[in-house]
Amino acid sequence: MLFLIILLIIICIALALFVLIQNPKGGGLATGGSGSNMFGVQRTGDVLEKGTWILLALVVVLTLSITTIGKSGGSSATGAGSKIQEQLDKTPTPSPIGGGNTAPAPANTPPAATDTTKNKFLYFIRM
Repeated sequence: MLFLIILLIIICIALALFVLIQNPKGGGLATGGSGSNMFGVQRTGDVLEKGTWILLALVVVLTLSITTIGKSGGSSATGAGSKIQEQLDKTPTPSPIGGGNTAPAPANTPPAATDTTKNKFLYFIRM
């Protein structure tokens, strides 16, 4: 999979270079009202355009293949992946409320000597 990622990066760089080398084909102000390749060769533009489309197709194919390999779990280091998964399975999942790993308060805590309404409410909540 690492080879495919490196190949994808190289193809993306080549695609960027192909796009930057091409002449703009827009009319209007860019051409000044005349043909852009009056005395030039048309085939060079065709080769660059076809190369751009081929590189674009390769980018799509490589990204789809990397995605399918990644989802199917086809990594070359299977042993390391299973060890990581075992470690993740051993760790406790945190509470979504935010309780964390704090020890619960004892259930039979005697009330304080100065027993006010506020202390009774807090004692009730702790239970």
